[in-house]
Amino acid sequence: MIRRTTLLAVLSAALLAPITVAAAPGPAAAITSRQGVELALTSVTPDYATERATEIKVTGTVRNSGSAPLPGLRVRVRYSSQRFTDRAALSTFAGDATTVTQPPNVSTQSSMVIPELAANSSVEFELTMTPAQFGLTAFGAYPLAVEVVQWDATQLASQRTFLTYAPATTQPRPVRNRLSFVLPLIDQPRRADDGTFVDEELVAELTGKGRLADLARIAETAPASVTWVVDPALFDDVQAMTKPFRVKKDDKADQRPAEPAAGQWLTSMRAALADNAVIATPYADPDVTALAHRGLDRQPARALELARQKTALIKNDVLTSTYWPVGGVIDADALDLLAVGTPGGARVDKVLLDPAALPTAQDSSAAATTFAAAATPDAAATLDTVMGPVTALVADSELSRLLEPAPGTRGATLLSRQRFVAETATLAAEPGQTRARSLVMAPSRRWNPSPTVVSTLLKTAGRLPWLSLTPLDSIQVSAAPAQRAGLTYSDKDRKQELSGKYLAPVQEVAAQAELTALITGQSQSSFDAAVLRLTSSAWRGRAKAGRAVIEQVGDAVEDRTRLVSITGAGPDQPRTLAGSEGEVPISVKNELDIPISLHVTARSDDPDLLESDFRQPLHINGEQSGTVQIPMTVTSSSGGDATVTVQLMTTDGRPYGDPVKLIVRTTGYTGIALVIVGCALTVMLAAVVTRILRRRSQRRGARAARTRESETV
Repeated sequence: MIRRTTLLAVLSAALLAPITVAAAPGPAAAITSRQGVELALTSVTPDYATERATEIKVTGTVRNSGSAPLPGLRVRVRYSSQRFTDRAALSTFAGDATTVTQPPNVSTQSSMVIPELAANSSVEFELTMTPAQFGLTAFGAYPLAVEVVQWDATQLASQRTFLTYAPATTQPRPVRNRLSFVLPLIDQPRRADDGTFVDEELVAELTGKGRLADLARIAETAPASVTWVVDPALFDDVQAMTKPFRVKKDDKADQRPAEPAAGQWLTSMRAALADNAVIATPYADPDVTALAHRGLDRQPARALELARQKTALIKNDVLTSTYWPVGGVIDADALDLLAVGTPGGARVDKVLLDPAALPTAQDSSAAATTFAAAATPDAAATLDTVMGPVTALVADSELSRLLEPAPGTRGATLLSRQRFVAETATLAAEPGQTRARSLVMAPSRRWNPSPTVVSTLLKTAGRLPWLSLTPLDSIQVSAAPAQRAGLTYSDKDRKQELSGKYLAPVQEVAAQAELTALITGQSQSSFDAAVLRLTSSAWRGRAKAGRAVIEQVGDAVEDRTRLVSITGAGPDQPRTLAGSEGEVPISVKNELDIPISLHVTARSDDPDLLESDFRQPLHINGEQSGTVQIPMTVTSSSGGDATVTVQLMTTDGRPYGDPVKLIVRTTGYTGIALVIVGCALTVMLAAVVTRILRRRSQRRGARAARTRESETV
């Protein structure tokens, strides 16, 4: 009696003990076995029992993978008539594969004898039971395990699951909580510049068993209440593939014809999302926190604006005011950037977060603390920003993980469904809940979903009377929201951001791309989308792959920059300046098909030999050239070659392209010219003096003649 009491006390403590890290269907869901015995459940019906006499069927298989037959086997059920008092106890049971926390009671009725199981063979089983048989009385979830024992003594394999009881006579009726499924449709950037794909992997993702093909299959059957979070850059990439495109191969770009699978996927996905709520991420899903911390403040706003422009690729009524940060975490600086938004009005007023980013506040009262640990808070809360309050929606991590069972888990669909029913029932049965709460399920943003698991959970949720499926945008902050501790952004979160080393060349490429727009008078660069793809959160942990794309985009920006260039100048084309001053013509060629406006500046690198400080605006039509005359003054009589730096500038004074070194050759004629002028003046003076003397002599001779005439008379 003492041993039994002790065992029950240990089990109760284990079931009631809260845990800090909740486990998804991982180790507990995995099949445990000894001596080569494998146990797998294939069905548990119905999802929940509504009457004490409801017949519950559990089916599965037992396999002997060993080399010897096994005699004296029995498949039987273990159970407890005590429901889980809270979700922490449920998680403890699911995450512990030891015999200490297994259900204490063994059913003598729900069992099947296997006299002998031959080597390398299997047998199917079916067990039936009722709530009355197990002594279930109250609404909630109960522990259940199916085990294989030998000679009714040694456990060879066991599989834990749950049994949910929801009697129609339960009073008061369980609270009908609101549940929002949020499913991400987010990929990694597939293009460098708009016309060049970095690889051909997108085609594989869109077809067959590709991840994006699976997402399309899920969307086709998902109810209208599901909210999809979509990156417009994904649809932009797929749209680009519906026309001939280029793929980067080594040092060249190979041309590809239009891909039929791209058009088929777009058509299918647009039709599937027509009735669903769709939220757009900022274009290319940038790492906003990293951008805020590295001074790239312009990019988040541009990503919001570009996302709003590209939503037409998806459908007309796409929301851009809700933001889901990578990892579900964000800090105040990044949130402020998004809340401020753009001059055009694109801004964020709602964020979807992970519980770690917005933990509940701890109450100082011991009783209140105990209740807070047991109760699940409402998903909606309020955060303060520089633009006023923003709504925060906190996803439920336990429920969210059910959308992503561990890879290779046998019976994942069944185990996820049973856990989902038990979790939500336990949540509805939590004490002290008098009004409906809001819940959010959201897997990781670049998940690899199982269409069967996801579709099963969606259908199951629609059948449960204690749940009401609702779109994410309809969730509002309740009159008495849970008290939250405020935004939490850890050092670990910061280390996972795109690094400053990675973003430094991105910033350089962005600055150069901006110049290509400034000279054309456009407010946005044609490389904005390409730059945003470089800032995508997809490059977290994949910096090497990201740097290769940065290099490709940088090359494309340089190629465009070189379409506007100074011609007829350079070290191999010296210009000769005769005399002390003059003008040297400089031509600028515009190979773009649109007009440009810029400034031409020139400054002498050898002021002791030649002076030039010149700046003049220049407007050139598309595919034409323009010329300016640069004035220069010789400052030395010795002559020689002087270097003048000619630079194109944007209208706001930023250098455009590389400077050109112009060689100006001065002849040294200035001193000789002074000698010639001096000699000329001397000759002219001598001629004048000679002429004066001649005239005086002539006048003197004339007077003498007149005097002789008068004397003769």
